[in-house]
Amino acid sequence: MAADQISKPYLPLMLRLKLCMGNFFTRICFRCDGTINRSLFDLLDRKVEPNSTVVIDNIHVSSSDITVDPSRNLWFRLFVPRTTNNGGGGGGGGSALPLIIYYHGGGFSFFGPDSKPCDDFCRCLAAKSPAVIASVNYRLAPEYRYPCQYEDGFDTLRFINAQNYKILPSNVDLNKCFLAGDSAGGNIAHHVAVRACQKSQELDKLVIVGLVAVQPFFGGEERTQSELRLTKAPILNVEGTDRLWTMFLPEGADRNHHAVNVEANFESMDMKNVKFPSTLVIVGGFDPLQDWQTRYAKWLKKSGKQVELIEYPNAFHSFYGFPELPEFTLFIKDVRNFIRKQSVLVVDKNT
Repeated sequence: MAADQISKPYLPLMLRLKLCMGNFFTRICFRCDGTINRSLFDLLDRKVEPNSTVVIDNIHVSSSDITVDPSRNLWFRLFVPRTTNNGGGGGGGGSALPLIIYYHGGGFSFFGPDSKPCDDFCRCLAAKSPAVIASVNYRLAPEYRYPCQYEDGFDTLRFINAQNYKILPSNVDLNKCFLAGDSAGGNIAHHVAVRACQKSQELDKLVIVGLVAVQPFFGGEERTQSELRLTKAPILNVEGTDRLWTMFLPEGADRNHHAVNVEANFESMDMKNVKFPSTLVIVGGFDPLQDWQTRYAKWLKKSGKQVELIEYPNAFHSFYGFPELPEFTLFIKDVRNFIRKQSVLVVDKNT
């Protein structure tokens, strides 16, 4: 069979079993009326408390939870890396660290910064970037639909901008702020970045220099070739994405809504005059959403923005949640290189 006709990546047996079990338990949490059985999902969603005892590659990563707005349970988990040999500074041995505001994936409907996979991922990224990470707990669909997630994302930016060193370690460089997210979080990161550009006067201390969109969750009414071909790919297919969009979008909206399909709204969203940050787009060869993600990168380039598109041919949607995969190591390296490159450009610009 030709490579472009293969619909499933080669994966170790134990990982395939793990993915099958995860898919099964997630599916049974969906109710026929379009809601989610939260009590059942909470049994499967292992939560972890913030702590200061984790060491990754000689980097001590502590975490704490910071409240933004208790009325809507808006908060973030702050991950701070420090070298274990001197106890000071960050992973960079006392040098100023970039700040990453991170939006987790889960189809706008699942998980939080305290979910173990999200906590593990952000700790690893904080240690290996190195960077301070604020992982945002935004409201979930279908209980809270569009635009709640974008509002929570941008309001967290405003809160951090206002509080800055009251809540951040002193070695954070606010001139090196990155927005990042995976899957639905990548979608949120994009739309928050657009709002930040439009309301830059409200962010007088944070300077957003980069956007990391990890397999961002975009779509449309059209069925792309990758969606039609990759019906048996792990974790995600069009049936699942359709369900998630229905739970997230306003009643009566279709998948050409601007939250979903940025390409369909190119004419109404003139990016050429928007000071949009340099963007890294991560794509997987076995992700049904890859065509939408590639179009997104092309649109940004057409609008005159700096974009780097990286594809891992054997990666499926959410591959970054499995550190045993070789793509995970490549991914961390590529994100680190992007952050360092953009940070160096900031230094060069300011000298």
